[in-house]
Amino acid sequence: MSVLIILISISLLVALGFLASFIWSVRNGQYDDDYTPSVRMLFDDKEQEKQNQEINKL
Repeated sequence: MSVLIILISISLLVALGFLASFIWSVRNGQYDDDYTPSVRMLFDDKEQEKQNQEINKL
């Protein structure tokens, strides 16, 4: 029975550590921009095509 108490207390400490790191990352702005990454892949190809055309002109 004492092993269960030890395991539960360790799991609570680990969970609190993950919660603290999540709160720290939110406060530091890790999750501020959630729109740009979803559309970034749509704009990369156009820029790459322009670079390829400029290279081919040379």
